[in-house]
Amino acid sequence: MSKNRILFITQEMEPYLDLSGIGSLIQKLPAYAQDSGMEIRILMPRFGTINERRHRLHEVVRLSGMNIIINDDDFALIIKVASLPGSRIQVYFLDNDEFFKRKTVFEDEQGKLYDDNQDRMIFFCKGALETVKKFGWPPDVVHCHGWMTSLIPFYLKTSYKNDPVFKHSKVVLSVYDQIIEKSFTEDFLTKAAINNLKPEQLLAFKNGTGITLDKGGIQYADGIIQGSKSISDALSSSIQSTEKPFIKTTEEEFLPSYIDFYKNLIH
Repeated sequence: MSKNRILFITQEMEPYLDLSGIGSLIQKLPAYAQDSGMEIRILMPRFGTINERRHRLHEVVRLSGMNIIINDDDFALIIKVASLPGSRIQVYFLDNDEFFKRKTVFEDEQGKLYDDNQDRMIFFCKGALETVKKFGWPPDVVHCHGWMTSLIPFYLKTSYKNDPVFKHSKVVLSVYDQIIEKSFTEDFLTKAAINNLKPEQLLAFKNGTGITLDKGGIQYADGIIQGSKSISDALSSSIQSTEKPFIKTTEEEFLPSYIDFYKNLIH
């Protein structure tokens, strides 16, 4: 009997990066899933704060060399890999000099959100899915962590829904107590409309004149997990209104509930 395949797509993970607590959780979960008999792969951005020498990153030439198109502009995608300490799990890092070389993550040294965070997000989400296609590794579950992955459920249910690699994948979105969209503009809908999608197909991500990333991701996910101890009332209402499978992360013994959640979605 073949092992279930779980793909983790995350914006952060210890020991490489932990800005908000997502990183420490995602470090524990893949190893636990592997110990539970699952096959695991992990993708995350290669932010400039990650020390390549210390963490022994090296380029995967056979996976690098793709260009990701955003709004008619081409951006080179470089793939690097390292082994997660204490496990046999491979972590693949998506890199691009324009988006990820800087030495701060989402804000500049003065605490101002980068104007191109929306472009960086689109690059990462599309690049992650194109990288998995190049693996030729069909995941049973794609588990997304953090606002930077919020487009993945939408892409999997639209542009990639008939792709042989993702045709049978279930997508889980973990939502956290994060607000980043205030730097996003209405151009986001046009830029995120990749692969001949139309901006109006992304209206789930629009909230009045602004953008609400979690709301859009929730609409397209097959299952939702509350990753933070608390989330906003508006986000809770969005989750409840979908009536989709949902669990909360708790302080004690939360890892087995994640494995059960995956298995219930698959079967």
